[in-house]
Amino acid sequence: MSASQTVFLGIDAGTQSLKLLAYDAEQKKILHVSAAPLELISRDDGSREQLAAWWLAALHQCMSELPTEIKGRVRGIGVSGQQHGFVPLNKNGDVIAPVKLWCDTSTIAECEEITARFGGTERCIDAVGNPILPGYTISKVLWLKKNNPQAYGELAHILLPHDYLNFYLTGKIFTEFGDASGTGYLNILRREYDREMLRALDPDRDLLPLLPPLLQADATIPLSANAAREFGLPAGVRVSTGGGDNMMAAFGTGSIAPGVLTLSLGTSGTLFAHSDTPAMDPDGELAAFCSSSGGWLPLLCTMNCTVATEITRKALGKTIDECESLLAQSRIGSDGLLSLPLYNGERTPNLPHARASLHGMSDGNTTPANLYRAAMEGATFTLRRGLDAFARAGQQFSAIRLTGGGARSAHWRQMVADIFNLPVEVPIQQEGAAFGAAMQALWACDEHADLLELTRQHLAVDTRLGCTPDAAAAAAYQSLYQKFLELLGQQYPSVQINE
Repeated sequence: MSASQTVFLGIDAGTQSLKLLAYDAEQKKILHVSAAPLELISRDDGSREQLAAWWLAALHQCMSELPTEIKGRVRGIGVSGQQHGFVPLNKNGDVIAPVKLWCDTSTIAECEEITARFGGTERCIDAVGNPILPGYTISKVLWLKKNNPQAYGELAHILLPHDYLNFYLTGKIFTEFGDASGTGYLNILRREYDREMLRALDPDRDLLPLLPPLLQADATIPLSANAAREFGLPAGVRVSTGGGDNMMAAFGTGSIAPGVLTLSLGTSGTLFAHSDTPAMDPDGELAAFCSSSGGWLPLLCTMNCTVATEITRKALGKTIDECESLLAQSRIGSDGLLSLPLYNGERTPNLPHARASLHGMSDGNTTPANLYRAAMEGATFTLRRGLDAFARAGQQFSAIRLTGGGARSAHWRQMVADIFNLPVEVPIQQEGAAFGAAMQALWACDEHADLLELTRQHLAVDTRLGCTPDAAAAAAYQSLYQKFLELLGQQYPSVQINE
């Protein structure tokens, strides 16, 4: 690392915004963070889409806000992107259709068709490590074939969101194992594309040549001369392979070694942890993904986390600070209110048609405080099921590393500690995915870096924000969690409840 070029950029293209973070590895300091909002196309059939051009416009906006002095010191760039999206390109590298996102649930029929062709859910799990779920990329490709045959005929490259941003930065098409393991057609055990699954996707066309080459996690590609000029960056900048937002958040929270469980409280809720070997849930609820650091990253994702609290907050006409005050006025269990916060359907458990519901209402308990607390408790109970899935895969933990927007709430941090009955730690660097992307770039650009040592040097927890379970609260929540499971099973009998 030269004396001047000590800055690493982390780009995180999420559902709601694109963020740019600049980290000085020598000072161990975040120098700059900027963000640009992103729109979302929603339709009643469950479609959730964005235009790839919006990401580029947001990237240009964020880069324009990065001070020139910092730009001149950039050495590496890492890209984090929302997982599972499908970016279709023609042979000229042009995007030829809107990007279907991770939260798109319009492809249920396609999932069933692919699964049936392949031989059933159990065979899918045995072969590629995961069932074929509506969020995954594979069903989106078949959806394009059936609903936009002209674009499918022009299709030359099948990219993920972070792959596309890397392509824009480098002019090269490539991917890595972490994000690719969320497509449904990567065998996470052999770490290669599964030809049989691709045939189940399209028996009439060989799609393997359309998939990007798989690079090792620590590989780097030069920033293109065009991108360097466009963004005012110096010569010699390298772009790391990057990864999905969860894989990059693993870098940003320290889940790059066994024993650290990360919980992200964002639009979606995610639980993930590093494993040196594939971690398989026999019930198929734990996604058996690869990591972007050379191992595996078992993960559980729910589609309704801060979605639930934000919908409730807006309905109440309150600010976030006012809702924090409401939590202080409420009690564990919300005086009998119990929420199933399945506003967008749900990915885990697999309930794409589900809708939210509120139970136990009386003439005395539907207060603003209880309504808001019930939304938060319901979202946290849904995530708590993930701890059961990790246990089925043989994973155990001594603490939770918390990240995402919800981690800013002191009441939510304590609620997580009590419901999971585990101590909660909060990293000082709270831009988990963007910081993690910068960290991955730092690691990849230093050929001799030891990742564990690098993490110890650059990652710290904020001891002021950590909390431990309250014994009485943890016991009360254990009982309420069982009631939540019972209600979920009653409402949706297809859900397997392991009490």
